[in-house]
Amino acid sequence: MSRLVRATTLFALILASLAPAAADTWPDRPIKIIVSQAAGGTPDIICRIISDKLSDLLGQRVVVENRPGGANVVGAQAAAHAAPDGYTLFFATAAALVSNPHTYKTLPYDPVKDFVAVSMVAKNPFLILANPSVPANNLSELVAYDKANPGKLTFATDGQRNFSGILATWLNKVSGANILQVPYATMPQGVQDTLAGRTQLTILAIPSAAPHVSRGALKPLAISWTKRLPLYPQVQSISETFPGVELTGWFVIAAPADTPADIVTRLNQEMDKVLKTPEMVQKLADLGFYTEGAETPQATSAFVKAQYELWAKIVRDIGLQPE
Repeated sequence: MSRLVRATTLFALILASLAPAAADTWPDRPIKIIVSQAAGGTPDIICRIISDKLSDLLGQRVVVENRPGGANVVGAQAAAHAAPDGYTLFFATAAALVSNPHTYKTLPYDPVKDFVAVSMVAKNPFLILANPSVPANNLSELVAYDKANPGKLTFATDGQRNFSGILATWLNKVSGANILQVPYATMPQGVQDTLAGRTQLTILAIPSAAPHVSRGALKPLAISWTKRLPLYPQVQSISETFPGVELTGWFVIAAPADTPADIVTRLNQEMDKVLKTPEMVQKLADLGFYTEGAETPQATSAFVKAQYELWAKIVRDIGLQPE
């Protein structure tokens, strides 16, 4: 019996010693980051820029695996069900973690329970744009014009269930305006109609909007953030007109739930180094994204939670029914 007790104790000590050793030696093989969109898109480009720098700091290759499909669902499901060992990460979009849960009736993953936040990456606000013929230079003037001239304004969007459509609908809700939304299968066609004056308003990411703004073909009325951008200091943030209102895209790094805390901490620290280099800040800004570093895992988790609750409110406020 004493031999059995000693053997059991020894076995327990061996197991106990193995767990921290695995974390202490991490990483000892390549790390995979799943991107839930196709190669060549903005999320893929940003993730590859980051993964190159992260490889240098971790001393192991960090590879990008594209798993597009199902409005980010395919990639999110793959990441959620991966082993929680620090060797599979998720380049998570706002859609995957906070809007899909409120616009889909069911998902094959739980965005709250299946992931742990590792680090913030960057946010991308959008510009609300008008054809120069619209006699308004900010949101207050736009709403006043719409109320005085009902039926004269139309919004070119990518559909009522997509980002620009949801933002346009929410603007009507919070402002009391009644601007008609015209959905387009492709936003380039919607932009062309706004440039031509067939529609009067549209919403674009900053890199897409910049050429039209610089030549005066479209004028920015507001940015969908809580603060103004250095690139467009004259353009009011949406929250200056409607306090507390913002709707931006963003990326975070997440890992499968139960990934060891010390691995999450190490990843967060290395991500912070990557994101705070002037080169990375500039590269992200060129793509319309803005970063203030990785923050902490706890702060990133709190941000995602707040965004989750915000999207629940938005969907409820505009009466969007999950499908």
